[in-house]
Amino acid sequence: MMEKTVVLIKPDGLQRGLVGEIMHRFERKGLKLVGIKMIRLTDQILDDWYSHHKDKAFFKDLKSFMEWTPVVAMLWQGLDAISAVRKVVGITKAREAEAGSIRGDFGMSGSQNIIHASDSMESAEKELGLIFNGDEIFDYNSSMDLLIYSKDEVVS
Repeated sequence: MMEKTVVLIKPDGLQRGLVGEIMHRFERKGLKLVGIKMIRLTDQILDDWYSHHKDKAFFKDLKSFMEWTPVVAMLWQGLDAISAVRKVVGITKAREAEAGSIRGDFGMSGSQNIIHASDSMESAEKELGLIFNGDEIFDYNSSMDLLIYSKDEVVS
């Protein structure tokens, strides 16, 4: 199924100059960038984004880390994009992530792990609504679709 998924390059990824490398990996995978911006996450966005962590001991530190610098927010589209992006990103604990994944190649920490990717369709929809306005999402035809997907796969 054609999906959209949200990716954030976290403050450590931005500070380490990994933005171009990260974008390149998603482009090489065959995903289409349909939204991008740099944004400073507010308390309200972070409270909504991490509502499932609000009662955990690390929540305050997590918010401080995510407020440290702006983040780069991207919206990627593709066939089964959510699972495809998560494979490229790697598991949360970067030290244990597979070599070849973003976290496996560039990370060592469980919390300062360079990147966030939506983990489900529900999360992607929620996160998209917190970060992007309708006029910041672009639907366009890409000639690459003909090279990435076979004719029997749904592309839109």
